[in-house]
Amino acid sequence: MLVQGGAGGVGHLAVQLAHHLGAEVSATGTGDSQLSVIEGYDARPIDFAVEKIEDYVAAHTGGAGFDAVFDTVGGANLTNSFAAAALNAHVVTTVALSEIDLSPAHFKGLSLHIVFMLLPMLHDVRREVHGEILANLAKLIDAGAVKPLLDEQRFDLSQIGEAYARLQSGQAIGKVVVEV
Repeated sequence: MLVQGGAGGVGHLAVQLAHHLGAEVSATGTGDSQLSVIEGYDARPIDFAVEKIEDYVAAHTGGAGFDAVFDTVGGANLTNSFAAAALNAHVVTTVALSEIDLSPAHFKGLSLHIVFMLLPMLHDVRREVHGEILANLAKLIDAGAVKPLLDEQRFDLSQIGEAYARLQSGQAIGKVVVEV
C-alpha cells in the first residue's frame, strides 16, 4: 500500500491504520523530518522530491504498482496516485476538489473512492456510522496502536490565517492545532 503524504495530518494516521491492519506500507514525504516520521511508523519512506514515480514503483513493487493508494495530497497529485497504482487497484483520496483527467484510471481499471468525512454531519445522514468510526479509532489510540502526531507549532483563534498557511505549506508534520 502507498500513502501519499504519509507525515501529514491525515496521512500519518492512514500509515498507522494500514500497518495495524497488516499492510506493508510505503509513504511519500520529503525532507528529513517527514521521512523520519514515516519510518518511525514502520513504513518505507519515499522522498517524492527526489524519486520519480516510476523509480519508486519499480523499487517497491517490482514495477507492478501498489494494490492500494491512499492519497491525502489530492489535486494534481491524484495523477501520481494513478501512475503508482497497479492494474485493478484501489485509489482513495480525501482531496478531490479539482478537475482531472480520469483516463489513466480508466486504462488501469482502477477503483476510485472519495472520502469526505464531514458529509454525515453536513447532511445529517448516517451520523451514527461516523460516530462508530471515531469510537473505533479512539479504542486503537487508547490501546497504543495509533498515535496521533501534532505539529510543533500551535495557533490560537486570532492566528487562524497563519494556521491555514502552515497547513497549506506542506511543512506541517501531523495535525495542525488551533487552540480555543
